Amino acid sequence: MPAAKPAVIKPSNASKLAGSLAKLGLRTDMDLVLHLPMRYIDETTVMPIRQAACLGGHMVQVEGVVTACEVQYQPRRQLIVTIADDSGQLVLRFLNFYGSQTTQLAVSTRIRARAELRQGFFGPEMVHPEYKVVNENTPLPTVLTPVYPAGEGLSQATLRREIRAAMPRINWQDTLPPSLREQFGLMGFSEAVHFLHNPPADVDEHSLEDRSHPAWHRMKFDELLAQQLSLQRAQASRRSKNAPCLDSVGTLSAAFLQTLPFSLTGAQQRVLTEIRTDIAAPYPMQRLLQGDVGCGKTIVAALAAAQAIDSAYQAVLMAPTEILADQHFRKIAAWLEPCGVSVAWLTGSLRKKQKIAARGQIESGNAQLVIGTHALLQDDVQFAKLGLVIVDEQHRFGVDQRLTLRNKGSTGLIPHQLMMSATPIPRTLAMTYYADLEISVIDELPPGRSPVMTRVIDQERRNEVIERVGAAATAGRQIYWVCPLIEESEALQLQTATDTHLMLQEALPELTIGLIHGRIKTAEKQAIMADFIAGTTQLLVATTVIEVGVDVPNASLMVIEHAERFGLSQLHQLRGRVGRGTAASVCLLLYQGPLGSTAKQRLMTMRSTTDGFEIARKDLEIRGPGEFLGARQAGQAMLRFADLNNDQWLAEQARDLAQSLLRTAPDIVTAHLLRWMNNKEEYLRV
Repeated sequence: MPAAKPAVIKPSNASKLAGSLAKLGLRTDMDLVLHLPMRYIDETTVMPIRQAACLGGHMVQVEGVVTACEVQYQPRRQLIVTIADDSGQLVLRFLNFYGSQTTQLAVSTRIRARAELRQGFFGPEMVHPEYKVVNENTPLPTVLTPVYPAGEGLSQATLRREIRAAMPRINWQDTLPPSLREQFGLMGFSEAVHFLHNPPADVDEHSLEDRSHPAWHRMKFDELLAQQLSLQRAQASRRSKNAPCLDSVGTLSAAFLQTLPFSLTGAQQRVLTEIRTDIAAPYPMQRLLQGDVGCGKTIVAALAAAQAIDSAYQAVLMAPTEILADQHFRKIAAWLEPCGVSVAWLTGSLRKKQKIAARGQIESGNAQLVIGTHALLQDDVQFAKLGLVIVDEQHRFGVDQRLTLRNKGSTGLIPHQLMMSATPIPRTLAMTYYADLEISVIDELPPGRSPVMTRVIDQERRNEVIERVGAAATAGRQIYWVCPLIEESEALQLQTATDTHLMLQEALPELTIGLIHGRIKTAEKQAIMADFIAGTTQLLVATTVIEVGVDVPNASLMVIEHAERFGLSQLHQLRGRVGRGTAASVCLLLYQGPLGSTAKQRLMTMRSTTDGFEIARKDLEIRGPGEFLGARQAGQAMLRFADLNNDQWLAEQARDLAQSLLRTAPDIVTAHLLRWMNNKEEYLRV
């Protein structure tokens, strides 16, 4: 099938308009044609004003002649326009308007206006209606009017014009042959696109709104197929590259396992076997290790690093925050250093001399395992023989950052990459956005972990909560008090944490109360955490810096203030800081009412389950994949048409077809990716 080069948009007012279109990702004619409507307006009928006035609260379209147009200043500045037809008159009220509208809506001008009609003080009226100037004989549209996603400087009229102009310029040849269209019950591509841009007036509007119409079915299938093709092709491409064979499970791995005071769970053993098999292969591993908070991912990562070291290669572990990196360093160094492993530590807060020393260890190969933060990405950090890259909380790093670390491998060899996440990925998301990765799941918690009971409590009962905190401390338990997330101002968030710390000191003077937040210097932060881990500090007031990595088995009570401001994933991560010992643990979610529907859903989900996979599924349902994936989407297009909550069956069909086409029909693969991705394949993963 011939692959035509995508035509570049040539709009009439080229420079300014092309810039506005480009902000929406509309750079070619095919981009425009695939910029599909988000909803439709029915302008195919006009209702007499008198009849429309009897339908208060309904969306209607009327046509009439302007009989009055004036700017009023009481009770506020507004444009009041009166129109009339043979049956009656109607007021159009504009609270925000341009001066030119008084000329455009001059007396005797005939207009069509569309809006929800309501009864005003002076009779029926429309507020901020959509309108257009017409002649007495201007025909009504015969199809629904599309409303497109728009941006600054782009009117609907402009988008409609540019999309109409692009239609004749593209290659309409279907990328899927008739046999495949019949197999999957698909409309033709041209038929589906033309239908969605210009649906007839008698169409089932519900099928357009919920995207269940066969035309939408074709668009979603094509989009999912393009995604699957690119991801699976990326996976195949990766397998053609060379990686070090880390195939020695030797003396270090054996000694390490023998020193552990516990046995691996069945899930940990299964996942470790999967990783060991992968890193022994001559092509780079790209595996995502996911599991709920507290399931034991760190020990599996440390055992993978031990295999790399046994195979005479270096391993590196990068974490998104210094607190998390420090927790990993303390824990893993305590495991491996007694076995003779040299572990280096590199973060941005180190003094210059310390950084130079750490870089020297890394470059010489004397450091067999390196643990750190973003500082590892610096150009002056070079590895002697890097074999394994471990990225914790991988969703907090962008594609470019992970690529930078991977490129620090030996010349000609790409290190294996193990990414870890305590935010479980729902199956539909894993199948679509992670189709180029192997996925390992630790779905079993270590024995002895205490389930966490969650309670949702109104802020008005704050004094009761403070009493409960005092009682828990008296009983020898430790407590976290997490301060609210304030996105608008980090300074305000820190002030809130400081004020809360002072309030609790006054309310509970008998307790030793610590305070930790992002602005505290690293050394001081480490000292505060060390006191809490040692049990010297009974109550720790914190911002979300303690979200991941903090492991204090004696902490059995957490209070999260203004819990309605947090997302589900973050609430679940925070709750995971308690219940890490044998004591019964409780998480109290303090909220400020009244709650919105989304916040209510989140809090009820937290109260009803501690299952991270169920929470992740609900989080995806509430937020959609774009927000759920967070930093993963850097440089990557998200699905525009398919809804993973409703279209899982389509995703499965697209995945299976992609596997078949990649084996048997490279011409179809090329044509389809060209149409949907312009050969850029923005879905590719590193």
